Amino acid sequence: MDMDGLIRDDGRSKTARASGASGYLTIDLAALARNYDKLSGEVAPARAAAVVKADAYGLGAGHIAAKLYAQGCRDFFVAQFVEAVRLRPHLPGNALIFVLNGLQPGNEAGCAQQGIIPVINSLDQWQQWSGMAQALGRRLPAVLQFDTGMSRLGLPPEERPALSDALRAGGMIDVLFIMSHLASADEADCEQNVSQHAEMTRIAQEFSGFDLCFANSGGIFLGGDYHGVLARPGIALYGGAPTAGVTNPMEPVVRLDVAVVQTRTVPAGARVGYSGTHVTTTETRLATIAAGYADGLPRSLSGKGAVYCDGVRLPIVGRVSMDSITVDITGLPADRLALGDLVEVLGSNQTLEDIAQDAGTISYEILTGLGDRYERQYR
Repeated sequence: MDMDGLIRDDGRSKTARASGASGYLTIDLAALARNYDKLSGEVAPARAAAVVKADAYGLGAGHIAAKLYAQGCRDFFVAQFVEAVRLRPHLPGNALIFVLNGLQPGNEAGCAQQGIIPVINSLDQWQQWSGMAQALGRRLPAVLQFDTGMSRLGLPPEERPALSDALRAGGMIDVLFIMSHLASADEADCEQNVSQHAEMTRIAQEFSGFDLCFANSGGIFLGGDYHGVLARPGIALYGGAPTAGVTNPMEPVVRLDVAVVQTRTVPAGARVGYSGTHVTTTETRLATIAAGYADGLPRSLSGKGAVYCDGVRLPIVGRVSMDSITVDITGLPADRLALGDLVEVLGSNQTLEDIAQDAGTISYEILTGLGDRYERQYR
């Protein structure tokens, strides 16, 4: 069954009601696999890793990583050490797990014991990891990240000479590759991409002999000069658009359907929601659905966003509440929606980018914010 058939199929609808959930977050693992294959093809002969930080952007890192491993992925990136610890049991021993933020003091022994690989962002982290290798009397792997102009993570220019001296002096760290992060890769014509690429080229010459990892989702589509030996797609794996302003080449992975809590008809002049910010101008039929900003649907959607039923746009009226949203269903037949029926929040009629635009944010924030009160179904 395709994801689009979820809400139209009578059998599926009955199953949904029987389970009693207020919302259904459906993750299409086959689409995820096809997205990985597409990205792998784009970067070949380089490899494609998978960024599965923030619980695989909220979709469940265990399920996502296992599927991607089966698809051939062997390199997985998380942001924090605790994420790596949680992910490790879900992957075979030959899968490499990298911690993008590096290690906080005190995590070095656990990292070494579990075979997790830190991304070194500062001389402090380098010294801590080198000290652990010395204490254990064995070599430890690491990745070196350099700041190429984002001023966020990575060794800054003033620390490069000291690191270069440390590498020439030898030691017990095996540097697997060097990397940096593109700040504006989703804007294909942005000058910062060119600037960062030039800086990364200078660093690669300064630290010669190491492989390069550079491209994120957007960077993959900037061309082969950005790929290195390993690319790190994140949002594109999950169906988000890697490049702004062009047709999204990725398949949608996520669908969200939310149940109706109540329907009612109100007269002209009725106030809707907190502070009565919406006032009806005619008799209006309303439905309240069982999700709100606690479930990842931002308050900024108030009076701007919408949900869908049978392809009909149902605008949000009044303020988005913590646990509920009210929508105008006047455009539907009078008997179309009742208690327990589902409306589409994410699906064939509305993409992550659509909701993000209405909310004044980005697809990353929408995806990672989808709460744990939805029943998750992996297909």
